[in-house]
Amino acid sequence: MVDLHGQYLKIKSEIDSSIQNVIDSCAFINGPAVKDFTQHLSDYLGGCHVVTCANGTDALQIALMALDLKSGDEVIVPAFTYVASAEVIGLLNLTPVMVDVDYTTFNISIEALANAITPKTKAIIPVHLFGQSCDMEPLLDIAKQHGLYVIEDNAQAIGAEYTFSDGHKAKTGTMGTIGCTSFFPSKNLGCYGDGGALFTNDDALSERIQMIANHGQKIKYHHSVIGCNSRLDTMQAAILDVKLKHLDEYCAARYTAAQYYTHAIKQIDPSERLFVTPVEATYSTHVYHQYTLKIKSSHRDKLKEYLTKNGIPSMIYYPLPLQEQEAFKPISHAGSNLMVAKQCADSVLSLPIHTELNIEIQNLVIEQLSHFCSQCL
Repeated sequence: MVDLHGQYLKIKSEIDSSIQNVIDSCAFINGPAVKDFTQHLSDYLGGCHVVTCANGTDALQIALMALDLKSGDEVIVPAFTYVASAEVIGLLNLTPVMVDVDYTTFNISIEALANAITPKTKAIIPVHLFGQSCDMEPLLDIAKQHGLYVIEDNAQAIGAEYTFSDGHKAKTGTMGTIGCTSFFPSKNLGCYGDGGALFTNDDALSERIQMIANHGQKIKYHHSVIGCNSRLDTMQAAILDVKLKHLDEYCAARYTAAQYYTHAIKQIDPSERLFVTPVEATYSTHVYHQYTLKIKSSHRDKLKEYLTKNGIPSMIYYPLPLQEQEAFKPISHAGSNLMVAKQCADSVLSLPIHTELNIEIQNLVIEQLSHFCSQCL
C-alpha cells in the first residue's frame, strides 16, 4: 500500500545527515531538531502555534484535556472514521455522540451534526478523512452559534487546503479551536516511528497544551495541572523536518496517481455500475492519503479477495462503523441515523497509493480491476 523504502532512497542523503546530526549531538529528547521542525511546520501552516507530541492519538487526548471538559459532556464525532477519534472521548469519561457522514466525501454530515447538538454538547471532532477537508465553513458557523469547541482530526489530510465562500484559504488543522495530526510512517508527512502534533491560533491554549504534554508543568517540578508525558523524539523531528520540505511534492504525486486511477476506472466502468471513484469537493484540495473506491452491490469482499489472489494489495478502511464497535456500545449514543456510515463500511476499498507509485504499477492494478469488472457485469 505504501513504498517507504523507495521514498527514503530519493532523500537518503538528507535523511542520513539529519539522523547523524542528532546522534552526534546526543540531544535525543527535546533537541534542537524538535524546535526547528516545530517552527518550520508552523510556517508551513500559516503561523499557528505548533506543539509536538508522541503520536496522533495523544494529540487528540491532549486537545480534549486542554479544554477542561467535564465527565458526561458530549463530543460529536463521525461514525465512519478510525477508532482514535472516538477512543479518546471515552478514555476521558466524556460521551461520544456518533453522527452520520456524507456518502460522496466520507466526511461528517453537516445536517446530521446540526441535529445532534444538545445542551450537553461541548465539542465537535470533524475528521478530514482520506485526504480532503470537511466542509468547515458551515461547521464553524454551527459551532460558533452553539459555543462549541472544534478539534480537527487532521491525521489524514495534512497539506490539504479549504476555500471559504469569500475566497480565502486555510490549511486543514488550522481552522478550529485545535488541530491534531499524526506522523505515523504511512501518513503524507510521516516519520520513521510514532509522532504527532497539535495546532492552535490561541496563545493561552497553546501554553496549556504544552503544559499538559509535559506532565502539567511550565516550570520543571512545578505541576500546575494533571498532564501526561507525550513528546516527539529528536530523531523523528529531524526526519520530519527533511520530509516537510517535500510535503507539497508528495501530495502532488499522490494527486497525479489518483487522477490516473480515476480516468482509467471510469473507462472500465463509465456508468459506475460497479466502481464509484472518489469525489473531490469543490471547497477542498485533495491530498489522497487514501484512494478509496465504493464498490456497489455485494462485490467488495469478492474484489478484495480477487486482488489479493493476483498480487494486488488493498485495504478496507473501515470494516465496522464506530456504532458497531463493542467498546462504544455502552458509552456512546447516536446523534443521527447512521445508515450512510454503515453503507460506507460495507462498500469501501482502498487501492495502493503513495509517492513512489508509477504508471506501470498502476496499470497492473487497473488491469486486474478491468478483469474483475468484465466478470461481474
